[in-house]
Amino acid sequence: MHRYRSHTCGALRESDVGAEVRLSGWCHRIRDHGGLLFIDLRDHYGMTQCVVDPDSPAFKDAERLRAEWVVRVDGKCRKRPEGTDNAELPTGAVEIFVTEIEVLGPAAELPLQVFGDQPYPEETRLKYRFLDLRRQGLHDNIMTRGAVIDSLRTRMKGQGFNEFQTPILTASSPEGARDFLVPSRLHPGQFYALPQAPQQYKQLLMMAGFDRYFQIAPCFRDEDPRADRLPGEFYQLDLEMSFVTQDDVFAAVEPVVGGVFEEFGKGKRVTPAPWPRIPYADAMRKYGSDKPDLRNPLEMQDVSEHFRGSNFKVFARMLEDPKNRVWAIPGPGGGSRAFCDRMNSWAQGEGQPGLGYVMWREGAGAGPIANNIGPERTAAIAAQLGLKDGDAAFFVAGDPDRFVKFAGLARNKVGFDLNLVDENQFALAWIVDFPMFEWNEDEKKVDFSHNPFSMPQGGLEALEKQDPVTIKAFQYDIACNGFEIASGGIRNHRPEAMVKAFEIAGYGEETVVERFGGMYRAFQYGAPPHGGMAAGIDRIVMLLCGAQNLREVALFPMNQQALDLLMGAPNAASPKQLRELHIRLNVPEK
Repeated sequence: MHRYRSHTCGALRESDVGAEVRLSGWCHRIRDHGGLLFIDLRDHYGMTQCVVDPDSPAFKDAERLRAEWVVRVDGKCRKRPEGTDNAELPTGAVEIFVTEIEVLGPAAELPLQVFGDQPYPEETRLKYRFLDLRRQGLHDNIMTRGAVIDSLRTRMKGQGFNEFQTPILTASSPEGARDFLVPSRLHPGQFYALPQAPQQYKQLLMMAGFDRYFQIAPCFRDEDPRADRLPGEFYQLDLEMSFVTQDDVFAAVEPVVGGVFEEFGKGKRVTPAPWPRIPYADAMRKYGSDKPDLRNPLEMQDVSEHFRGSNFKVFARMLEDPKNRVWAIPGPGGGSRAFCDRMNSWAQGEGQPGLGYVMWREGAGAGPIANNIGPERTAAIAAQLGLKDGDAAFFVAGDPDRFVKFAGLARNKVGFDLNLVDENQFALAWIVDFPMFEWNEDEKKVDFSHNPFSMPQGGLEALEKQDPVTIKAFQYDIACNGFEIASGGIRNHRPEAMVKAFEIAGYGEETVVERFGGMYRAFQYGAPPHGGMAAGIDRIVMLLCGAQNLREVALFPMNQQALDLLMGAPNAASPKQLRELHIRLNVPEK
């Protein structure tokens, strides 16, 4: 018999009854039933109930076992007594009558329990991540992650994509976030950078004629903590294609991403291809977000004309400024004073002065706003929004650029609190026609709004003749249930157009040559039209697992302060290491 096991802890069935078996694993739970000891033995594959009675030569050894001790047990597989089967376990019809126990690895007192679902502080969970990963829910999430990556890889290869690995040590480039820098020992004073994304390399692969590329790519960004991104590093499905239009990219990606949601979505409905395509401007106006949660059926509408010149002076005066608007969020079934007051209190908690509303009852509007604007205007608002008695509408007013984020939050709040959101689905959509540039009010200059390497709609002519902030780009995102899960674009492969785009954003040609020299040179020697995108694996797995936090789908994540509590990173370099790198520290005083 094998030194440690003849079967795994998830393998035994009724057909194995009578067999002499050997298992090894962790003591998940130990129960004393009037002299009989029951040990639930767990490994990666499952759980098996082991029984030790006082007459067994193994009983003394069993008495000293504790949770999470690693043991080997020998014994006979037998059918469980009548009425004690556990239908929830694949091994639930059998048990092992133990004749011998060997302790392979005793465990100290546990800082967190593996058995059960008790909540523990994040600091404890991350410091003892190896224990946390033994817990079934997190263990299952990690296995789902691996299966999702396998599925993505298979689907990509099935579409003719080739997998390549691009360099991890590369050059620093201004791609929107801070680089992690790696000092060079061989070139004193010089630094490599960890890639924020394989953006330039994948475009160079198209220049090299490989046509269809993908990889499961690690990406590194020295960003401040964000709720929707793991600190330090994350993984994406990165892809690029030559001789394609935007439609070709969509047609290639939809069966890959949509197929994964269908395969791992546990029966939830998935938006069928082709997915809706929502222009960025429409997404912001209707949903208050460029990653709208389309499970929520509510759409905001501009109702400014119903308030212009009205007796509700707060809004009427705002509308004297032509850039200001009034948007309405419909609230079907929300026409009670209690609900409207709750929404108003919520808005104040979000730092707003409040949230105006109108309720409809007995064929007329009610509430302070309705009293001020009169029955004709309230009836017109109800007609525009399709509202009836028992419904409400909530209003945000001012400069849409300033209130749009709050409006989107309010739309989500109304939808969820009124149970209008269908949570039994993955609602996928393309967000398209992103602006190429945006005005940076702080620095009084034009900046790239999304990806600097994207092709402007209208090409070089648009860059030369249009107001930059009016230029749209061939840039697109995938939105799913309120998350951006992928982003991409058709690339700007013309050198003169690339230089012009960077000039508009304040970078001269010399900067382009210096920072993007490899790609700039490649464009001079026959560049094919190309495009692609990157999908965030962490976010996709989080959605599929129903997790609330990205750390629930990553093996060894950092905390929100970008500290690895398990390995103790970052840590100090030794004087010898610093001398070899020709680095002297100038650490700010605390």
